Amino acid sequence: MWPFRRRGRPRLRKIDDRFSVTGQIHPEDLPAIAEAGFRVLVCFLCDGEERGQPDFATIAAEAARLGLTARHIPVAGLPTTSQVTAFRRTLAEAEGPVLGWCRSGARARALHAMSRRPAVPGRA
Repeated sequence: MWPFRRRGRPRLRKIDDRFSVTGQIHPEDLPAIAEAGFRVLVCFLCDGEERGQPDFATIAAEAARLGLTARHIPVAGLPTTSQVTAFRRTLAEAEGPVLGWCRSGARARALHAMSRRPAVPGRA
C-alpha cells in the first residue's frame, strides 16, 4: 500500500530511540518486524476500519507466536486522555523498542506527541 509499504514490507519511521511508526501491518510482516528488534506492537486502528485490514486478534496471535507483545488502543477521531494514558503506560512498561501502527502512521505519531506532554490531573 503506497506510500506506506515498500517491496511488500512496511516502511518504518523512527520517531525516537524507543518508538517507531508505520502504516497498516499484516501477519506476514511480523517476522521482519521482530528481526528489526521490536518487542512491543501497538495498534491504533479500530477493527474493520479499512477494507481488507486484518483484525487485531489475528495480528496479536501471530505476534505472540513470535514472542512479541501486542497492545490495542483503538482511536477514532481525536485521542482521548484515557487513550493517551494507556499509551504512556505501554511505553513505560515496554522492555524494548515499540512499533505503533495505524492506517498511515499519522495517528501513531500524534499519540506519541501527546504522550510526551504533561498529564492534566483529573482529566479522563
